[in-house]
Amino acid sequence: MDVSKRDFLVSLFDAAVAAARPGPWFRDFLPDPPKGRTVVVGAGKAGASMAQAVESLWPEPLDGLVITRYGHGAPTERIKVVEASHPVPDAAGRKAAAEILDLASGLTEDDLLLCLISGGGSALLTLPAEGLDLEDKRAVTGALLKCGATISEINCVRKHLSAIKGGRLAAAAAPARIVTLMISDVPGDDPAVIASGPTVPDPTTFADARAVLAKYGIMPPPAIAKRLEAAEDETPKPGDPRLARSVLKMVSRPQDALEAAAKVARDAGYAPLILGNAIEGEARDVALVHAGIARQVIEEGQPIAAPCVLLSGGETTVTVRGDGRGGRNAEFLLSLAVALDGRSGVWAVAGDTDGIDGSEDNAGALLGPDSLERAAAAGLDAKALLAGNDAYTFFSGLGDLHMTGPTLTNVNDFRAIVIEAGRDR
Repeated sequence: MDVSKRDFLVSLFDAAVAAARPGPWFRDFLPDPPKGRTVVVGAGKAGASMAQAVESLWPEPLDGLVITRYGHGAPTERIKVVEASHPVPDAAGRKAAAEILDLASGLTEDDLLLCLISGGGSALLTLPAEGLDLEDKRAVTGALLKCGATISEINCVRKHLSAIKGGRLAAAAAPARIVTLMISDVPGDDPAVIASGPTVPDPTTFADARAVLAKYGIMPPPAIAKRLEAAEDETPKPGDPRLARSVLKMVSRPQDALEAAAKVARDAGYAPLILGNAIEGEARDVALVHAGIARQVIEEGQPIAAPCVLLSGGETTVTVRGDGRGGRNAEFLLSLAVALDGRSGVWAVAGDTDGIDGSEDNAGALLGPDSLERAAAAGLDAKALLAGNDAYTFFSGLGDLHMTGPTLTNVNDFRAIVIEAGRDR
């Protein structure tokens, strides 16, 4: 792949990530100090960096605990950082979530609970409801991740199996003032979906959770089936008085990341076009749509003329049918490669802004017009690898995995397709 194009693709991704990483701009979102205590809690892949930002900007006494994914920690002085498993929860997450609930409970109306919430928080903030054990929750989570369920569907189920999600954390903290600073990683920026909304009202019900499992043919363990069927202890709904003093501030969104990348493209002489920040669907199918738009640009100069950069975000899914390796962003790119079939003048990058594509060690991958040709020379069958959900092997074999390590933020998928020129007409 052309080195200059590779560097440009990486610069687009880096700009998107930088726009979402907590820093001095956090000051604009911090509340006034309370008369009483300030307790900081949180969960998500940006948990440690958010905690660092708060510590650097908050002169008053504070303490607390945030949970982040293994490998996503960062040094802090006053706020404890605990690392736990994602996307399938583990005992470390359960223990830390119980500590967070204890910290929130017993606060007074003079106290402040400052909640730092970001993508990935739902799996990390795991505290099974009474009568459920962690292994049952792990089993259901694993099944939901493999069947192609959307993040909204997954978190609907999670909220109804939890003692802390779906507004329950805020309810436990009442009558304290609660301020939630949230980094969105979900299509539509719905705060009730981000990390399963521990401090906001939950519009979903036990019936909704049962419907999700039925839709995908998932048979839950008996204890979970019993809880969902009994439909007792519903999550706090809009208007619940326990959440009357809970305030939400959305501090970073996928749109912000896309606009930052658009500026980089524009400064480099490319016309940017943001296709959407909330694109969902099967990764390989979303790639077919993007390929169709790219061909329309090349063939007809619509909806934008080349040279241009097509940008999009959101959260695709992968229904796992094979036994290969690869997250949704690598699968998107491999499907895009097959669809474009070596079309000249097209390069692309796709990656998860947290630096981890699914459960692999790469953020995503890079694609060039010569990728299929180089793959064939290396004995890599693109179509067969796509059928086996083995995009990681494809891009690893080309040396085109995008490796960043944990970025300490998360606004979900980022995709950029660079189109150099259209057809002469």
